[in-house]
Amino acid sequence: MVPLLLHPRHQALGARFGELRGRELVLGYRGGEEETLRTGAGLVDLSAREVVAVTGPDRVSFVQGMVTQDVEKLPEGGVAPAALLTAKGAMVSDARVIRLPAEVLLLVEPGFGPVVREALQRFLISEDAEVAERSTELAQLALVGPRAEAVVQTALGDSPAAGRAAAFDRDGISGWVLPQGLGLPGVDVLVPVASLPKTFDRLLAAGAVPVGFEALEVLRVERGTPRFGADLDEKTIPLEAHLQSAISYEKGCYIGQEVIARATFRGHVNRQLVGLSFDTLPPPRTELFVGDRRVGWVTSAVQSPIFGTIGLGYAHRDVARPGTALVLAGGAGPVTVRALPFAATSG
Repeated sequence: MVPLLLHPRHQALGARFGELRGRELVLGYRGGEEETLRTGAGLVDLSAREVVAVTGPDRVSFVQGMVTQDVEKLPEGGVAPAALLTAKGAMVSDARVIRLPAEVLLLVEPGFGPVVREALQRFLISEDAEVAERSTELAQLALVGPRAEAVVQTALGDSPAAGRAAAFDRDGISGWVLPQGLGLPGVDVLVPVASLPKTFDRLLAAGAVPVGFEALEVLRVERGTPRFGADLDEKTIPLEAHLQSAISYEKGCYIGQEVIARATFRGHVNRQLVGLSFDTLPPPRTELFVGDRRVGWVTSAVQSPIFGTIGLGYAHRDVARPGTALVLAGGAGPVTVRALPFAATSG
């Protein structure tokens, strides 16, 4: 397991630790951390996530042909969601793409840095570009909540514009402040690993409160944001998970484009990511049924202080309407399909 660089600091703060695909993360510190994310500024160590960099004169055109997003139209400092696909349109990984002056960065979930690097290198033939994993050089933090931007301005002196990364350099700390990756109020921070301890301490001193991965997962599910490795995998077609914001329909060719174009022209996919509510918390991959017919499965499930026992999963398109009643495999309990995000449809 790859340990967190800040493990001693988290331990001193009373952290509980876990593991996600071979990388350590903080599960939590105390109860009620979701409230901090809703009302304050919760600081989450996301340095278990990984970074792949593409450099060289052809870096932009190469990435342009590899991902679903229009990288060539991103301005310098532009940040956008994207997906890397197989020729059959299934996902290799999702990513946040950042176009910087000398490199294009792809931020990916824990454990998928090598997968993305290898997929890119497989198609790197004549382009003047290089692919490298930079997970040991760059680290990520999330600052989530309505007070997040005020805290980051106090600590680092900058906040991002819409869709753009803001570079900062203050009192010996440099890096980038990014739009929040889950669509929640707040920002993400990307810094060189050497600056991570000082950045973490400075954000705490400015009023941030440490929060773990479990609380962030609750807000992620409430928001209806899928996570690769949980709600997205190598069999997922992006349109099934409502990832239209990661897809450009105007750019030139990219790997998997024909499948995406056919599904878009057809007007539907056979299954859809949906919200789910339960009586009891089911494990991921629990199958969903209507009578004896298997119609989908659970991908994430959490206990929300506001919405109760909820989750994400896939349902066949003819049973994906909000309010549809399903059951868990083996009669383990009833399930109701909910619209996403939960905050817009539940109270």
